[in-house]
Amino acid sequence: MTGTWVLYLPHIKTKFSLDDGQIGIALFCMALGLLISIPFIPSINKKIGIGSSTKLGIILYALSFNLPLLAPNYYALCSSLLITGLFSGFTDVSMNALVSTIEKRDSTHFMSSAHGFFSLGGFLGAGIGSILIGLLSNPALHMMLISIFILFSNWYFSKFYSTIVEEKIENIESENKFNNIRPLLGLSIVAFIIMCNEGAVEHWSNLFLFDVVQVNESQAGLGFIAFSLLMTLGRFFGDGISEKIGSFYIIIGGNAIAFIGYLLIVSTNFYFSILGFGILGVGLSVVIPEIFRLAGNTKGVPASIGISIVSGIGFAGFMTGPILLGLISTWSSLILSFIFLAFSIMIVCIFLLFGLKKNMSGNKNHV
Repeated sequence: MTGTWVLYLPHIKTKFSLDDGQIGIALFCMALGLLISIPFIPSINKKIGIGSSTKLGIILYALSFNLPLLAPNYYALCSSLLITGLFSGFTDVSMNALVSTIEKRDSTHFMSSAHGFFSLGGFLGAGIGSILIGLLSNPALHMMLISIFILFSNWYFSKFYSTIVEEKIENIESENKFNNIRPLLGLSIVAFIIMCNEGAVEHWSNLFLFDVVQVNESQAGLGFIAFSLLMTLGRFFGDGISEKIGSFYIIIGGNAIAFIGYLLIVSTNFYFSILGFGILGVGLSVVIPEIFRLAGNTKGVPASIGISIVSGIGFAGFMTGPILLGLISTWSSLILSFIFLAFSIMIVCIFLLFGLKKNMSGNKNHV
């Protein structure tokens, strides 16, 4: 769904004659919908079960993503993105909490691989979509076909997960609640910044190539394809690497690789930029799954609560990133927007070195 949606951002921009700032505002509505949903997700998960929440979320998410491409005007576009963001937040947080619950129940690690399938979906959506975009003249029809595929897939696979519920946890003493949640703050900050980068790249990579590198519309999706493909491969190998070198080194190493990717992207050379998006995908691929794994294993915090808090704040960053890039691009340039993202990666490295290292060192899988 996401891979198909980002392909049509140039179409949306042209259809409504929008500047980068107006696109940023529209994407802000999507972020706002996500933020509105976050406070209600844990109680819904508890009431109907994490499995049922995930099943329902996927259905609503797949249906809602048709609305932006059917919008007749800019105001309808913003409203439809608000609704899409609402169901996006509900789905993403519920699904990550579901993965965390299964990991704990089965004593296994597959968070990175699960995120790898998300990236694979983005790659397939953008890759197949780049072909279909030339065959289908109607963007709404394209999105509807993808939605139907998602709905039928979910109908089949939901029988394997829809009955899963959260594990019952012992009550935590009230005076210790805030102390127990405090370790999540550092992880949440890292998750917010990294997913801010992911969201920005997914929504602006094609516009960067289209406007700055000045490729044609059919080539504009190559950056996101490279980003998604290499991120997918990185995440499928992430679980094994994490077990060997530990959380701190895989996260700090991933950020260093991502920074190199940004240097290549802002060169504005077509081939270097495409390569940069791929390297960026490798670097970022291992960070968020590892952060989510750490959140699910934070001492004194139930896994479902830990993963909900960190993933919720992280996905808020995922939606906020595109907005920031739009505002910076309107104020200055799209190149400066990507330089800002590279700078944010440096901030994460400093924060990790001086803030979270002691929590990660000496423990490969736990805070």
